[in-house]
Amino acid sequence: MNRKKKINQTLKQKAKKANAKLHSSNKPKYVSKAERAAQAIAAETEMTQPIEQSAELVANENA
Repeated sequence: MNRKKKINQTLKQKAKKANAKLHSSNKPKYVSKAERAAQAIAAETEMTQPIEQSAELVANENA
């Protein structure tokens, strides 16, 4: 009985691992706190630069 149980247990484990490989997770990749802060700063600078450039263009056109 013990041998049959052990064989079934290993077969179930292999089947479970194979099934897990087929179904990938929908969970997004982990991004560290430092990386999130760096991305926020980069996004903020991208937002402010076009505004400053357009303000300079408007000032040059009016002059």
